[in-house]
Amino acid sequence: MGAGKSTVGRLLAERLGYEFYDTDHEIEARTGASIPMIFDIEGESGFRRREAQVIDELTQLPNIVLATGGGAILKPENRKHLRSRGFVIYLCSDVDNLFNRVRHDKNRPLLANANPKATLATILKEREPLYQEVADLVVKTEAVPVGQVVRRILNQLKERNIIL
Repeated sequence: MGAGKSTVGRLLAERLGYEFYDTDHEIEARTGASIPMIFDIEGESGFRRREAQVIDELTQLPNIVLATGGGAILKPENRKHLRSRGFVIYLCSDVDNLFNRVRHDKNRPLLANANPKATLATILKEREPLYQEVADLVVKTEAVPVGQVVRRILNQLKERNIIL
């Protein structure tokens, strides 16, 4: 949450000539409802079911860049689909940077509480091992311009012979 998945993903897809998908945007387009509304009506479990379906479908498409929600990693089937069907890049940052990026965003239902920074720290502590487990590449995004992050990723993809 706030690591730059959508921003970096969109620019990376453009540079690669690939289609870009964001699972949250895809869910909103399919349901006609915002993520907070889905959380209100269906709860987190309902949202996660929708998210898993979208990830299953999109990871079967060729030549895409997919930005998933930060919690997508929690479901074992999502981890399996991401790992087996693509090259996974984990964009990471420290809690302070993440919080500064999302603190004014009202579209973050998990942070709609009295202490969102503490919630963010708890979420990151829980998810970090799962991100590391699935990632083919880990890229730090704190204090680094988006263009530089994308260049680092492209260089790594070239070095690993994933792209020409």
